[in-house]
Amino acid sequence: MTSEVVVSEGRKLGRARWAVAAVFCVHGAVTGSFATRIPWVQDHAGVGTGLLGVALAFPALGASLAMPLAGAVSHRFGARAALRGLLALWTLSLALPALAPNVYALCGALFVYGATAGMADVAMNALGVEVENRLNRSIMSGLHGMWSVGALIGSAAGTLAAHLDADARLHHLIASAVLTALGLLACQHVLDLRGAPDEEAPPRFALPPRSALVIGAIGFCGVFAEGASLDWSAVYLRDGLGTSAGAAAASTTAFALTMAVARLAGDRVVDRFGAVRTVRAGGVLATAGGVLVVLAPHPLAAMAGFGCVGLGIAVVVPLAFAAAGRTGGNPSLSIAGVATITYTSGLIAPSAIGGIADLTSLVVSFALVTVLAFGLVVGAGVLRGSARGPETAVPGATARAAAAEVAK
Repeated sequence: MTSEVVVSEGRKLGRARWAVAAVFCVHGAVTGSFATRIPWVQDHAGVGTGLLGVALAFPALGASLAMPLAGAVSHRFGARAALRGLLALWTLSLALPALAPNVYALCGALFVYGATAGMADVAMNALGVEVENRLNRSIMSGLHGMWSVGALIGSAAGTLAAHLDADARLHHLIASAVLTALGLLACQHVLDLRGAPDEEAPPRFALPPRSALVIGAIGFCGVFAEGASLDWSAVYLRDGLGTSAGAAAASTTAFALTMAVARLAGDRVVDRFGAVRTVRAGGVLATAGGVLVVLAPHPLAAMAGFGCVGLGIAVVVPLAFAAAGRTGGNPSLSIAGVATITYTSGLIAPSAIGGIADLTSLVVSFALVTVLAFGLVVGAGVLRGSARGPETAVPGATARAAAAEVAK
């Protein structure tokens, strides 16, 4: 391969890398924009807390049912066109929940919202894994870090809109239009992958391979700890340790920021130490954080514990997606399988923590989180041979490595 070709390939991969990072950011911004206006949507639809809890289960239901379709869509239309269409559907669906006049319409809107989110999620993660493979170095942690950045940006804009008492229908209509335009612009530069003419189309619905289920178990542990900490850390600090409401809320924001920063920095750690060692070390840190939370005699100790949990689990989901993309004959199907498991974990974690706390206490609930965090230490080995890192270096990848240097 000539140096001119290497440089050209490097520039192409560099553009593709930043394009898919922008896609992740847009995807996260939709989530952040919606989350901050849930109280307005609840009031507009006239639903109580119980019915709102039911309605908020529909995004995960829609995502779980629709994610296996993403592989067939990408095969038929090509990866770039599929991502362009699926991302646009996701950003446009942001406007739907605020329009719902009752709980039935809200459930339907949130089902569509979740279905489009899940399919776009699978498509962008599959493209991210492909770029990572061609660069021959880890980028998935950074991509998920960009998702967190987008969520923070969307949350900040939503907080401002709520502070100004803006109508969420207008807010989400404007946000939807802006994010759709940004998403379409970013999709112009992602890789345009297409299957071979004689390649058999993936089934519309199929069970993920067993390897993806095993990897998904690692993702389940990480997402459960994340969901529990995000939704219950403030309550734990306020009710269990007597912290003020303001300080308790600030701890949740700090946890989210910790996750974002750790993901943005995570790729360098993975490249140096490998996926298995990184997840295992993260599991040790998260377990220590969970023990500190459970035994905390003072709010500051609990805050430090939650911070350790956030740092420890930050790269688990990105590495699980990356590993899934390198197992089985159909990367999209494997990624969809892992995504389904992680979505399910994120769905059940908050209610499971609340249920256990109702029967016992929040201390016991977070003891369970600590046990699951330790599961990362025990199960990290399933990432060996599938996720990027020193233990999976690709022999003979000189040209790609040279291209990667240009793409930095």
